[in-house]
Amino acid sequence: MDVSFLGGPRPQRGVGVVAPFDFALDRELWRWVPDEVSLHLTRTPFVPVEVSLDLARLVSEHETLGEAVRALTAVSPEVVAYACTSGSFVGGIAGERAMCAAMTGAGALPALTTSGALLEALTDLGARRVALVTPYTGSVTRALEEYVAEAGVRITGCSYMGLTRHIWRVPYRDVVAIARRAARPGSADALFLSCTNLPTYDVIPQLEAELRMPVLSANQVTMWAALRRLGTRAVGPYQALLDTAARVWPVLPEEQQEGWT
Repeated sequence: MDVSFLGGPRPQRGVGVVAPFDFALDRELWRWVPDEVSLHLTRTPFVPVEVSLDLARLVSEHETLGEAVRALTAVSPEVVAYACTSGSFVGGIAGERAMCAAMTGAGALPALTTSGALLEALTDLGARRVALVTPYTGSVTRALEEYVAEAGVRITGCSYMGLTRHIWRVPYRDVVAIARRAARPGSADALFLSCTNLPTYDVIPQLEAELRMPVLSANQVTMWAALRRLGTRAVGPYQALLDTAARVWPVLPEEQQEGWT
């Protein structure tokens, strides 16, 4: 059969993604990606350690990142993103910048991390006060607080789940419940849902309407920043980071406002 009339496939632009070995939300990452962009994922080697500061350090070692980036260069991505929040904030701002430099050095292409993308997103939104939600233990959560505070951003509230495994199994109702504990309407300039293994895509519009503030998530800011390097936009309905028109917050009925007093 003659298929010459098809003329395809269409050219694809590539985003390389280095994820921790236990990352389970590949499909969620794809939901932010426009049709003309492909994601090329690779994972760090397995280590028998639960989610902790030790694990964050192990999956962010420069040698490990360099090997992952070199593997990705075979498919010629235009940018590479390290999709791990704790792994990219565990060394503070200096550590995050060193990780980007190590990845760039290994592949001669722009590199970013989830935690660096968070600070970039807060700057884009003009957010100087942030509420935090994490699935982590207290010690890992405190490291995130220190990283955000080091950037000059004030933390107005924080809630964490205390999990050390299977974070991708957290249902949306639990994400919404803990977000409500961390932030009240108007109490912060933004809410951040940490961890690339925490499912968040479908709850962002609901929380933004309810809390009347931008809601950022780890996977969202990672894809937003990576696609921005390509000169294109992430896709996602009613998400303030992606669409300035979504930054106008509805006025809640009195009965809903009373629920927050």
